[in-house]
Amino acid sequence: MILAAAQTKPTRGNIERNLTDHYNLIELAVENGAQLIAFPEMSITGYERADAQKLAFKKDDSRLDHLRKLASENNITIIAGAPIEIESELFIGEFVIAPDNSVSVYTKQFLHEGEDDFFESTFDYNPMITIENQKISFAICADIDNPLHPENASKKETDIYIASIFFSPNGIPNAYRDLQNYAEKHKMNVLMSNFSGESWGSPSAGQSAFWNNKGELVGQMNDSDSGLLLVENYNDNWRSQIIVT
Repeated sequence: MILAAAQTKPTRGNIERNLTDHYNLIELAVENGAQLIAFPEMSITGYERADAQKLAFKKDDSRLDHLRKLASENNITIIAGAPIEIESELFIGEFVIAPDNSVSVYTKQFLHEGEDDFFESTFDYNPMITIENQKISFAICADIDNPLHPENASKKETDIYIASIFFSPNGIPNAYRDLQNYAEKHKMNVLMSNFSGESWGSPSAGQSAFWNNKGELVGQMNDSDSGLLLVENYNDNWRSQIIVT
């Protein structure tokens, strides 16, 4: 199994340019054998609050068509984030785009302070997928601040916990501490994807990373590059590779 965390520098509100970055990184992941690629929180739009409504996507949004095509043609699952409108309510969410052309939605369950002025939260959209008999579940940013979230994932026998985040340089040490603890405590492999450039007018910390289910840090990117963190399960041991774009 090969997984990829994409570390990107979003262009604020420029969906077309951000999607082009997605396409390029997906193709790079495919060239390196990845079966799944995960992007950061609201990766398609960049992190937004007040402007999220006008940038919002719907589940059947035609702007997802090329992502669906890439997933289908290359047998890769794509995790891409956006503000998502469902039944007139706005959520921080991500699309789980599968090779069979299906699209599932995961919505952020635990919001940061101030996000609830613009977004709703719900536990209703919480898909799991399976790749090579490995059960995979998802988290977005502040979800990882609440120990209940990974605990619930563990109760569902999650093997791989994928966190798509937008964490600042001040916040990333706590994210590392918590994700390492969750990996060790719940015996889950943890893949984390973060922006490396500015979003919402604020700096992001990069340092996308992977911990194995013993809590060992297998690989991490730096705080400034864009590219991929690739991790491969080889004879029950994980090894990493970084590709800078």
